[in-house]
Amino acid sequence: MAKEREVTILNIKEEDFIKKLLDNGAVFKDEFLQRRYTYDFTPALKNKWIRLRTNGKKTTLTIKEIKDKKAIDGTEELEVLVGNFDIMNKILKELGYVYRNYQENYRKIYMIDEVEVSIDSWPMIPTYAEIEGKSNEAVISVLNKLGYSLDEATTLDVTSIYNEVYGIDLLNIRELKFERSNHEGLLQHNK
Repeated sequence: MAKEREVTILNIKEEDFIKKLLDNGAVFKDEFLQRRYTYDFTPALKNKWIRLRTNGKKTTLTIKEIKDKKAIDGTEELEVLVGNFDIMNKILKELGYVYRNYQENYRKIYMIDEVEVSIDSWPMIPTYAEIEGKSNEAVISVLNKLGYSLDEATTLDVTSIYNEVYGIDLLNIRELKFERSNHEGLLQHNK
């Protein structure tokens, strides 16, 4: 499994953060609504799950495992491209996997120094930014370039951010969606 190398900056002011990105040479790449299903293994494994995710252009099936919540490279993932989000969900159901959760988030992607910076909006919590790169050093370099220290960032996964930071048990929310009127254009684009 490959290591995911990323940190998260919580509670950003989106406009100010985008200005900071652009002032430091970042280039806007894309924006989309992401939809995902998460599934437990049978039997369920602590800190390991299956994720089916689409952004309307690309759909992936991923096994994710958290090895160390406090490390930049503490999450491992094994990922493959799949052709169709809805059909893959049906295939998984036929294989005995019933989704635990359905989730949506809105994402804007920027690139800076070959590092991806995503601005993520999720229902019920403030917008945050993820900085993901090929090495821990690249991630920290961009973090510092944007005016943040490692102490101001977190390596928590989404479920832990909801739970540990905002006191919301994401695992008990079967469907986490945006109001349809807020993102109708993106929903149409992602079909």
